[in-house]
Amino acid sequence: MTATVDELLVLVVAPTGRDGELICGLLGEQNFPSLLFPSSQKARIGMEAGAGVVILAEEALPLDEIELWAAEVCRQPSWSDIFFILLTLPGERSRKRMLAQQPLGNVVLLERPVRPETLISTVRTALRSRQRQYEMRDHLIEVRLAQDALRKSEKLVVAGRLALSISHEINNPLAAVTNLLYLIGLSTSLDEVTRLTDTAALELARVSEIVSQTLRFYRDPGKPTLVHISEIVDSALALYKPRLAFADIAIERDFRDCSPILAMAGELRQVTLNLIGNAFDAIGRDGRLKIRAANARQHSNGSLRGIRLTIGDTGTGIHRDVRGSLFEPFVSTKGDTGTGLGLWLSSEIVRKHGGTIQVKSRAVSPYSGTVFSVFLPLELHSEVHAPPQTHELERVQFRQSDRG
Repeated sequence: MTATVDELLVLVVAPTGRDGELICGLLGEQNFPSLLFPSSQKARIGMEAGAGVVILAEEALPLDEIELWAAEVCRQPSWSDIFFILLTLPGERSRKRMLAQQPLGNVVLLERPVRPETLISTVRTALRSRQRQYEMRDHLIEVRLAQDALRKSEKLVVAGRLALSISHEINNPLAAVTNLLYLIGLSTSLDEVTRLTDTAALELARVSEIVSQTLRFYRDPGKPTLVHISEIVDSALALYKPRLAFADIAIERDFRDCSPILAMAGELRQVTLNLIGNAFDAIGRDGRLKIRAANARQHSNGSLRGIRLTIGDTGTGIHRDVRGSLFEPFVSTKGDTGTGLGLWLSSEIVRKHGGTIQVKSRAVSPYSGTVFSVFLPLELHSEVHAPPQTHELERVQFRQSDRG
């Protein structure tokens, strides 16, 4: 839990005279816990353990100590901006004060002799600011835990859908094998038995292929490896192929020169499976699914080389009022049948790989459709990129009359 103002520690560095003792005594009268340090080095160790504010006497800051404090400030987490109170000597501002104020960042100068009321008021303000920072830290931790829970939830949903789809696909050839074995038992002709056995072998080979493609989704090495995007797409299509064929959805594959990329294969399969599944749901029946992959450069940074994967469909399209929040959690175009986590998780995976995901869509019939474009750099990057962007289709990529 976040510490209150009365619980945050004040670090006091005053190596000469009785300033340190007097300051700690004054803080104690106001119920502010404090620690007195004879040197900056020991105070920095205390700062690493957590502190609310640091009071520094100017004589404790030679130039080399300023650099060390600045390095400590730079090591703070993103939510932290610790408060420094610098006790200066009277007179004009020295060069040292000017040098200290810049690298230490959040600094207030108090000229000696300091009035007790001024010091207490400044400390109280600094501690309140520090408390808000700790509250922000706790909020960020809660957000991260919630996001982790959402990711796990979506993964369970994906696993459930895969299990349902796979069991359905495996059941068909197994039912055929059962019938063939029954016919083999009734047959009196060797030629007929051979023919039926060959057919059963083909059905079992189909089961083996489905299982092999499924295992690729879960045999993830847990670290980045060289990945061929065409293999990722093919493994996802293998699971959807029977359903796409049954729905009379034509598949167009356009795989050009594609360099291998350093990525998490399992996570990219999850993204691809989600985008293909969304396209399948949007099309319904009698449409076209077009998948293209090629070497490319990022639009916003032409020097960054990578792979661009484009998945387009002739489905119903996405309405304009949904597009702006499409990549946010719990935003779905599927009503009660969708969790609203798939695209959010996909965008998180893409950004974790240093890539971008964009969508163009048109929901006006007869030229409706949606195109998702995913750019992935050749090497894994941890940089956080701008949020996904949505755009209206200027031109329809697929016409109703062209549907296969």
